[in-house]
Amino acid sequence: MGTIDISYLSLGVGLLLLLIPIYYVWRYETKLLKSICVGAVRMVVQMLFIGVYLRYLFEWDNPVINCLWVLVMVYIAAETAITRTKVRRDILMMPLIVGFVVASVLIGLYFLGVVLQLNNVFNAQYFIPIMGILLGNMLSVNVIAVGTFYSTLQREQNLYYYLLGNGASRSEALQPFVRQAIVKAFSPAIANMAVMGLVSLPGTMIGQILGGSSPNVAIKYQIMIVVVTMSASMLSLIIAINLSTKQAFDGYGRMKQVMKG
Repeated sequence: MGTIDISYLSLGVGLLLLLIPIYYVWRYETKLLKSICVGAVRMVVQMLFIGVYLRYLFEWDNPVINCLWVLVMVYIAAETAITRTKVRRDILMMPLIVGFVVASVLIGLYFLGVVLQLNNVFNAQYFIPIMGILLGNMLSVNVIAVGTFYSTLQREQNLYYYLLGNGASRSEALQPFVRQAIVKAFSPAIANMAVMGLVSLPGTMIGQILGGSSPNVAIKYQIMIVVVTMSASMLSLIIAINLSTKQAFDGYGRMKQVMKG
């Protein structure tokens, strides 16, 4: 059985389900009404736009264009992370970009070239979706972890200076803050991974099954998606923190003003 298409009329009917959360957001005066409405509109417009440009990217299937598009995605992800973490741009922008690019290249190309064994790892049908999945997960993790790292560090500077004063190197003094950031960012993902298949069925796997793939194929892809997204997210986070801390402290190890405002 092939994929069952959803007409635009049916899509509109399906979007009516959003009236349920919209009603309760309004009913309990959560101040999220504008956010959920704007978010829903942006999601629909952006996804429809994605459908258009992906069709052309798949038709062109040009490695240079594909790589340039991924770089655009990296820049947008970095801009979004800076906005949400409220860390100064001059401290975080380049570390985020480097972390995203390095993790995407190493993990993404390993998956495409070694695991899937594609002859052309830059094939648009595989390259762009995989990079999109990786960047989406890296963005979520970095927003939580980097924001936690710097906000906690700024709030608890005395602990950092205490550790330095007792002979710890800067890397050792920062370790408790890195640990806290990792725990906060990765605990939900680890919990979801532990119950995947029993409590939850991931969207990627369901999408493949609805698209006509056999359950066995969809399951193997889903396992690898979890592995590569977690690996890329961790790698990008460590790179971003290590590089950004070089800008966040002066030559004497004193912390600069890292948060905006």
